[in-house]
Amino acid sequence: MKRLRFGRTGLEVTRLALGGYPFAGINRAQGWDPYAPDGEREAVRTIHAALDGGINYIDTAPGYGAGHSESLIGRVMRTRRAECYLATKVAYDGDKASTIRSCEDSLRRLQTDYLDVLQFHGGRFTEAEVNHILHGGPMEAMRALKGRGLVRHIGFTVEEPWTALPLIASGQFETVQACYNLARQSAGYHLLDAAREADMGVCCMRPLTSGILQRQLETLAPHWLENGEIHRVLVAFLLSDSRVHMIPVGMRWEREVRENIAFVESFSPAADMAGMPRMTQYVYETDDARHQR
Repeated sequence: MKRLRFGRTGLEVTRLALGGYPFAGINRAQGWDPYAPDGEREAVRTIHAALDGGINYIDTAPGYGAGHSESLIGRVMRTRRAECYLATKVAYDGDKASTIRSCEDSLRRLQTDYLDVLQFHGGRFTEAEVNHILHGGPMEAMRALKGRGLVRHIGFTVEEPWTALPLIASGQFETVQACYNLARQSAGYHLLDAAREADMGVCCMRPLTSGILQRQLETLAPHWLENGEIHRVLVAFLLSDSRVHMIPVGMRWEREVRENIAFVESFSPAADMAGMPRMTQYVYETDDARHQR
């Protein structure tokens, strides 16, 4: 698969990454239970299929099933660790000791001696929380883990992008995983530009809207869901934004891996979403400009 430089980490990552939540999320209506013996075996096959297909980045978290996702990934890492970059997360509201302990527990479950990326698992950061991260112990723990060689690069994840700008401005983070998709474009106004200026590795949380848009479309426009077209549009949107390096997609079955790889490898952006107008005034102005004779 084609690869991009993941910001100043220097990691050369594939555009498509494997997201780890499905290995902890039960969806019985679709026949998916990663805690059942058959489901566990299917999850492991999917992880192998991702690596076999050329995906070289796996992202998970201890919060995904109280470590279950990490443990399933660890079964594969036991023999294939050298084939991929591995990222997981820690809570951002702990102290130095609990942050270090969380990382060490993840390393055991993932059956590895080090993590390529360790991220604070964030949602919406208040000013007090930003101050705690930077000065209350968590960042000190990250630096200690990095000094011990257990962590190579430090990042964070965020649901509400605006609240992460102070963390980017601190200059202490190398990667950011922000909620950004066709339905939630707030990061496109500010965070993605700030991250690019800071030369951070950028990947997208909820690239397929976590199924939320699809659920809404069931009543608003069910025909949009036919033939998997909305899935391809959502992926194409992110592949078309030059500020985004990588898209972690949660995939449950081997066929999903094959289908996503095939689409990502065949897609060629026709325009850069980073430069698209996001205000009515600019839509009008650019429309006039491109129709001038």
